[in-house]
Amino acid sequence: MIRTLAKIPWWLAALVGLGTVAVFSIFTAPGYAAIFAAIGSGLGVTLSVSLIAYAASILLGLLLGLARTSGFRPAREAATFYIELVRGLPMIVILYYIAFVGAPALAGALNWLGSPLISWGWIEGFKARDFDFATRAVIALTLGYSAFIAEIFRAGIESVDQGQGEASAALGLSKGQTMVFIVLPQAFKNVLPALANEFVAIVKDSSLVSVLGVQDITQLGKVYSASTFQFFETYNVVAFFYLCLTVSLSLLVRRLETRLKRT
Repeated sequence: MIRTLAKIPWWLAALVGLGTVAVFSIFTAPGYAAIFAAIGSGLGVTLSVSLIAYAASILLGLLLGLARTSGFRPAREAATFYIELVRGLPMIVILYYIAFVGAPALAGALNWLGSPLISWGWIEGFKARDFDFATRAVIALTLGYSAFIAEIFRAGIESVDQGQGEASAALGLSKGQTMVFIVLPQAFKNVLPALANEFVAIVKDSSLVSVLGVQDITQLGKVYSASTFQFFETYNVVAFFYLCLTVSLSLLVRRLETRLKRT
């Protein structure tokens, strides 16, 4: 038992101690219970925005990563242009751009494409307000993180020995079959910890959606603290929620890395 306790990292022990004090304060100190109840409803929004954006960015990042390593130069150049452009922009700028420029532009494009149906009265015209801010936030996070995930996939694909591709060709497999059945399974295994770390980053950056008024943890904490002037107590609870999410995910990532090293 003592040896097991001695193996626990000091940083983890400190965080557990801090979390224990926070939990005790939340459930015993006056005022914290009300703050917990007021902010807790935003936890579902934070998780849903993070999960949807992460799943979408994985799919888009995989497509970009495949294009980035493609032998077809136009696809490779287009993917590289997108990745370098998006990675050079702060996430908050992408969020504002999609929310206030991209949504109206998308509505205009849909109206242009569906103009015959709109003129015949079969459908109504689209407006920017038809896209709620939560949807715009998910799109912005997806576009932003897909560029970083694309580079992770590119590195994973390039880490697979090229000799395996030559062996697959000798066995009669096409380039597509080689990529799907030989290269991608190994690439996924190599980049799995990095992909998991990106989810931790998305959870933290999901707090940016509060600037659009999306009712996540940060936004509810902002509203509650502004109405009660309990800034210290409110942001203690906000920090507690995010630490619970990110530390738990970080520990899962470390465990995943350990298991992959053993296989």
